[in-house]
Amino acid sequence: MSADTRAARAPTRILVSFAAMSSPLPDAVPLAQIRRALVTKLRHHGDVLLTSPVFTTLKHAAPHVEIDALVYRETAPMLANHPAIACLHTIDREWKRQGVARQALAEWGLLRALRARHYDLLIHLTEHPRGLTFAYLLAPRFAVTRERRARSPLWRRRFTHFYRIPAHTPRHTVETNLDALRRIGIQPSLADRKLVLAPDAAAATRIDELLARRELNRGRFVQAHPGSRWLFKCWTAAQMAGLLERIVAGGYPVVITGAPDAGERALVADVLTECTSPTRARIIDLVGELTLAELAALTARARAFVGVDSAPMHIAAAVGTPTLALFGPSSEHVWGPWQVPHRVVASDLHPCRPCDLDGCGGGKVSECLTMLPVERAHAAFVSLLAATSP
Repeated sequence: MSADTRAARAPTRILVSFAAMSSPLPDAVPLAQIRRALVTKLRHHGDVLLTSPVFTTLKHAAPHVEIDALVYRETAPMLANHPAIACLHTIDREWKRQGVARQALAEWGLLRALRARHYDLLIHLTEHPRGLTFAYLLAPRFAVTRERRARSPLWRRRFTHFYRIPAHTPRHTVETNLDALRRIGIQPSLADRKLVLAPDAAAATRIDELLARRELNRGRFVQAHPGSRWLFKCWTAAQMAGLLERIVAGGYPVVITGAPDAGERALVADVLTECTSPTRARIIDLVGELTLAELAALTARARAFVGVDSAPMHIAAAVGTPTLALFGPSSEHVWGPWQVPHRVVASDLHPCRPCDLDGCGGGKVSECLTMLPVERAHAAFVSLLAATSP
């Protein structure tokens, strides 16, 4: 082995050694004494997917531990088939619309299922107030959550460990989630920090059949997902159409995807209206037609993904598809594409970004997005393709 090769491999050996060494924490959790752990993430789809490295890291640190997850029912596909998860529990937000009696019955059923697992460790990855309920009623020996801005005697009483995030500098959400493990003495390796998303075989089969009917080959089309749950994170229809015109002119057909809600359907309809007839003929509209598993399977077969800060962008990162992401009021340093070849296009003319506001002044329109030139986004797309050519 050459000296250069030995030098190149040295950092990896150091990282592995660091991950395996004993923790300097005086209150590190004794993993040998943990039998079952529950990880909760009661947030949106992308937030849940960004917790996937927590399960991988914890399982590698303590292979004997059975690790369960608790998420909202609609976000469960983000963690389905994760090899480190023993049981995936869900909360259905529709319970509260079914009447007090039915909600109470459903909540009681969930609590019984959770208590039957006899958790030794609770990892609560949000500031959701249900965390207090879980910590109290499940009575784990150890419970970790994010440090709260205001001191709260109840949270201090119910949780044993609190992890911190930097007050004035950005930190990616994946790392913030992993900080919960660092706080209890587990140092993640670089390999364990990868996102995990495993579409089921049925979803993959349906997408392969769909692509075959459309005469689309794997790696020979571009997926565009213009929408988001929050439309103030989105480009204008005219801008997205301008980018798609250039992508199609470059020889790539486009598959356009979106959620089935009215807002995203309307946005995509406007994008297609803005496109010329020759471009529309090369765009396949699958808005509202795919399950989350099918969306992931489709994305995994695309040459590149084009979209905004949204769950589909994180799905693209998880399945390893080169990603072009447009960012406005949210921070690419906190929410950007994780461990995948990518280009981020964001305004350098707005010192106010990222502001995390719902549009400038709360007006639902983000000028840091609406003023982004189409030419700049296309140049980033061409650069991404060049950097990831087979």
